[in-house]
Amino acid sequence: MPEVLKAPLVVEFPFTRSLGPVQSAFLTGLRERVVLGVKTGDGRTLVPPVEYDPVTAEEIRDLVEVAPTGTVTTWAWNHEPRRGQPLGTPFAWVLVRLDGADTALLHALDAPGPEAVRTGMRVRVRWAEERSGAITDIACFEPYDGEAAEPAGHSGEFEDAVHGIVAHARLDYTYSPGRAQSAYINALSTRRTYGERCPSCRKVYVPPRGACPTCGVATEEQVEVGPRGTVTTFCIVNVKAKNLDIEVPYVYGHIALDGAGLALHGRIGGIPYDQVRMGLRVEPVWTEGARFPDHYRPTGEPDADYETYKELL
Repeated sequence: MPEVLKAPLVVEFPFTRSLGPVQSAFLTGLRERVVLGVKTGDGRTLVPPVEYDPVTAEEIRDLVEVAPTGTVTTWAWNHEPRRGQPLGTPFAWVLVRLDGADTALLHALDAPGPEAVRTGMRVRVRWAEERSGAITDIACFEPYDGEAAEPAGHSGEFEDAVHGIVAHARLDYTYSPGRAQSAYINALSTRRTYGERCPSCRKVYVPPRGACPTCGVATEEQVEVGPRGTVTTFCIVNVKAKNLDIEVPYVYGHIALDGAGLALHGRIGGIPYDQVRMGLRVEPVWTEGARFPDHYRPTGEPDADYETYKELL
């Protein structure tokens, strides 16, 4: 049995969002070392603040300052901090109900070990040295045995308020394609394409999935398909992708390889973009050392009849 492949992958992107008046005031307040909540119609104070009452759906804008001290309501110990987390050493994730608030705020607690953390312990905000108007302006919470701090009664109005944020989202994980797709990828390194045939409906899936999504049965019979195929549908790309060294416009299409029961996608080259059409017969073009075709080009054959690929659109 061939080795099942695996590889580290990273999904990362900046997420930009605008802020309404409530979130703008909350984040600007953190920049100024002020913690703001919002008061509901029945007198509850919500921290972090929201723009609509989660119980009544009523719009709420009545900002109120709460104290930077509070009480841990629940916690969990983080033995191995990950990249981008608040602290680089083991810490506790805590829900803290700040003095004056009726709800709890999630953040990190800097403590020497899990034995030093308990529900009901008193804590206070440790502010970041450099603040920009983000939740990270609270560096973390720290144990505190003093009196509850008294808020100054800030109105929630600030000069140079924060109106938008950019959150950098990142996910690190190890991906394994499984038995079927590992065999498919290994075959591509020899410039051959394999699918797997469903023993029930007899459709050949490329790339293989290890099971037929229609019949729900395992697929094990390998079937070599292609290398030639037919363009079923396509689009013309006019926007250049970052870090992709392909000049626009270019064509990306679905290609039904001969013998396959569904189409896979690939770039179509070797022909002006405005001459690509449904039914065009194509073949793969490989570059030295590549594990998959660089693009597909016309074979020079007559176009395929629509009836031969209409079920693969």
